[in-house]
Amino acid sequence: MGKAGNTGLKRVLRAGVCSCNGFKACFVHEAAFRQELALTLLLLPLALWLGDTAVERALMIGAWLIVPVVELLNSGLEAVVDRIGDEYHPLAGRAKDVGSAAVFLAIANAGVVWAVVLFT
Repeated sequence: MGKAGNTGLKRVLRAGVCSCNGFKACFVHEAAFRQELALTLLLLPLALWLGDTAVERALMIGAWLIVPVVELLNSGLEAVVDRIGDEYHPLAGRAKDVGSAAVFLAIANAGVVWAVVLFT
């Protein structure tokens, strides 16, 4: 449960601060996230230019934005695994591999959506 008195607008503002802290931490500590943000700055205007309809633009933008979302989740997972300990454990390796696979699938999904929109 949340802190007493942490309701309404105050809760929303605190959640916003936590979100900003999460973005900043991922940007500072994760090269992949920085690369995906750079691609986002390129791909979003490109989607607006290349999409013929609002639906195509929304599909292309939405498919890509899933990638940094999954990267944020993967980075959080990796941080928790690293917090537990430095020694190798098969479950820690599996958790990190599964997070990486999720990012890969998000990128593959974005590629397929963009290809379908642009080439069919």
